[in-house]
Amino acid sequence: MGQTLTGLLTSVRAIAGRPGSPAPGRTGGGPDPALLAALRHCGDHLAALAASGPLTDARRTRLIASIGALTTACSTPGADAFDALLRTGQQALDSGGEAGARLALALADEATALRGRSKGAWRLRGNALDALGLREEAITAYERHLALQQNAAASRDVERRIATLRAAGDRIDEALALVGDADGAGDGTGGGAGVGAGVGTGAVRLSRRLSAAEARAAFTELVRRRTAELGAADPAVRRLAALYAEHRRLSDHDPMADPLLGGAEPIGVPGLRRLVAGRTVCLVADTPRTAEQEQRSGSSLAALIEGYDLVVRCDAPRHAAPTARTDLHVCTLRGDTPWKGPRWDRRAGTRLVFGDPLPHWRLALRSRLVPGAQDRIGDASLRRPLHDPALIGGTADGEGPASTAYTVLRLLDFLGTPARVDLIGFEGPAALPPREREWIGARTGTTDDTAVRITLR
Repeated sequence: MGQTLTGLLTSVRAIAGRPGSPAPGRTGGGPDPALLAALRHCGDHLAALAASGPLTDARRTRLIASIGALTTACSTPGADAFDALLRTGQQALDSGGEAGARLALALADEATALRGRSKGAWRLRGNALDALGLREEAITAYERHLALQQNAAASRDVERRIATLRAAGDRIDEALALVGDADGAGDGTGGGAGVGAGVGTGAVRLSRRLSAAEARAAFTELVRRRTAELGAADPAVRRLAALYAEHRRLSDHDPMADPLLGGAEPIGVPGLRRLVAGRTVCLVADTPRTAEQEQRSGSSLAALIEGYDLVVRCDAPRHAAPTARTDLHVCTLRGDTPWKGPRWDRRAGTRLVFGDPLPHWRLALRSRLVPGAQDRIGDASLRRPLHDPALIGGTADGEGPASTAYTVLRLLDFLGTPARVDLIGFEGPAALPPREREWIGARTGTTDDTAVRITLR
């Protein structure tokens, strides 16, 4: 891949020139200046990838292939490179990260310069701005797309996204009005450059025109400072905290039900806390021995499992019977294309899916959920509990990704509402890694060797 990348970079530079060099003249029907500018952006991105070392990410490999196709189209007389430009922009966005989103935005800008009435170009620009957290600018681009889009059905997801972005901004405006009314400072409109957070709150400058990350940080600090000043029981602070929670929810997912969830009810942290409150929970390992005993008539292990209020199973069971009771199914997305995995067709009362980044998590849900196979589906607030500062807020101890069993145990421990949490069958091949066993051992209340059961305090 290193030689291919170097050769492609050489070809791009030969056509478009190096950074800072003037664009080659458009003699003999050569590429449009906007296409040359797009290629220079691609060249800069390729140079950064080459400097970062060997490529092991399939998403970046697909982006490089797309840049190669764009380069070929630009160097072929009479070829229309516009579609290749849009595909490259989408691949840049799919590659993830800020650098990919910025390349997508740069290519979208060149695409709109080439064809100002291209609905695909404006949607790409809106998606790139949205990925960068530039929500007000994203709304403008999305609205340009809608003005050009004639297919009403194809516009619904964009309309939904605009509604979400505006609702998030409205929560900021209300928070600013609430703080302004409380302190007699600011007009509460929140629509301009932002207003101060009030007396004693220092440099907090919340505004709907901040990027998503900046707005979240400013909103968090505003709530923290107001709570410290007035106390959590103050009505204005309670309303401010509610607005903050709504803003966080809107930052992660759209407020409208997704018809592709097959009628399942989205469930967030509060809903999950209520679901497990006061109930006995067992996490069952997927081993041949456990599965055989669970299916045997009159088995003591089967009776033991049946006695719990909630039975939890992880990932794709290989040994448990298809009809094995599963009240809570938990799985972790892994690999570069997790949306291409097998569909989740085993029946479960509630299904939680852990995964990052957010676009891949959303796509996996839409691709792998089976209508009617679950009553509730965990929303985006539950997709990364080990790393979300609103939940456990740290990183898994040690190296390597955490197991699904460990992640859900940490989540249940954080929620703190189950009456009891037991692990069944986690011995031998099903034993958790040492760093995870150490965490469990520090919280183990009792063990039962006959049932291979560990009870967490």
